[in-house]
Amino acid sequence: MGSTEEKTNYLSDEEIPLKSSPVAKNVLHSFDCETAAVRSSPDTRWWKTNNIRIRPLRSAYIVLVRAKINVLLPFGPLAILLHYLTGKHGWVFFFTLLGITPLAERLGYATEQLAFYTGPTVGGLLNATFGNATEMIISIYALKSGMIRVVQQSLLGSILSNMLLVLGCAFFTGGIIHHKKVQVFNKGAAVVNSGLLLMAVMGTTFPAVLHFTHTELHSGESALSLSRFSSCIMLIAYASYLFFQLKSQHNLYGPLDEEVDGEVEDDSEIFAWEAIGWLAILTVWVSILSGYLVDAIQGASESLNLPVAFISVILLPIVGNAAEHASAIMFAMKDKLDITLGVAIGSSTQISMFVIPFCVVVGWCMGKPMDLNFKLFETATLFITVLVVAFMLQEGTSNYFKGLMLILCYLIVAASFFVHVDPSNDDD
Repeated sequence: MGSTEEKTNYLSDEEIPLKSSPVAKNVLHSFDCETAAVRSSPDTRWWKTNNIRIRPLRSAYIVLVRAKINVLLPFGPLAILLHYLTGKHGWVFFFTLLGITPLAERLGYATEQLAFYTGPTVGGLLNATFGNATEMIISIYALKSGMIRVVQQSLLGSILSNMLLVLGCAFFTGGIIHHKKVQVFNKGAAVVNSGLLLMAVMGTTFPAVLHFTHTELHSGESALSLSRFSSCIMLIAYASYLFFQLKSQHNLYGPLDEEVDGEVEDDSEIFAWEAIGWLAILTVWVSILSGYLVDAIQGASESLNLPVAFISVILLPIVGNAAEHASAIMFAMKDKLDITLGVAIGSSTQISMFVIPFCVVVGWCMGKPMDLNFKLFETATLFITVLVVAFMLQEGTSNYFKGLMLILCYLIVAASFFVHVDPSNDDD
């Protein structure tokens, strides 16, 4: 009878991951009477009490200790100490980059664990949201300081980084690992996201053209008014897209190899509430380090002899998108390209259709002239990038060559901003 009690107690404590197993259901059903007796025993009450205490420790070990990349975690606090003790912005910038890297990778891991419970569609949306939380916080912080060009360039860089570098690395890595077959993804979802990105290009193109052709009805005011109106329209369009994706066309935008309800391909390692808690904690910590990163940009520019525009458009978004980068590659390696697109393209869509219009509205409330006029060079770069990615996604297939092309395109963009001089720094 002792062995029976131990077996029944084990199954009841691990009820959540095993509840979909037919074997577990039969065993639990056959020992109903013994289970009732065991639940009232002092040993069981002691185990449940201590299990509640052990679970957070086990979760912390899995998230913060087990992965080898976590050896870089101490660089975050070290960067903060250097900020207050030495004031050497070059070292603060470098150590903050190292400190954010493992946090971003763990953020992707926590989102992957949560995707086991929410499904790939919601999982990709959550990853894009938590990945972009850093950009939103940095943008609001910069808006308060009146650094409008830094906000525009960092958000533009996030879109370019997600669409070219993140998606390119994911396609390249997934294509190398699964070189014996053609990886496929849901073409319908990619087409809708491409349409939204083109709408965002439209919203940023018209204010720039209106300003640089000197055809404003009220000079200096019409482009700003148009930007605020277009931002409200884009926010409505994004809200409609969320409803369309999650409610109206849920089956259309599910994965091609959708799993049967109640069956999980791989067992999750942490529970859903633990994943949500770690997402919140990691997002806050990444946001804190990102603040120090922004403060060190000017000093790092002087120390490294790099233009501030290059750091804002290229280096800063690479760090901010590290979560999407790690997650997209991870899912591509597991041949889950639907989630990869939800992370990379979904994040670009969210920045262009939500974060940028949101910053315009927030700047409107603050009395800051934040607009959608990203200047001609940046607008042209965004337009060409969206066209290239849209052509890459139209077939609904992926391989390592497409990924390599996207990476090489990003190198061209990076080189362009390295030699580009921002024509107007007065907006800062």
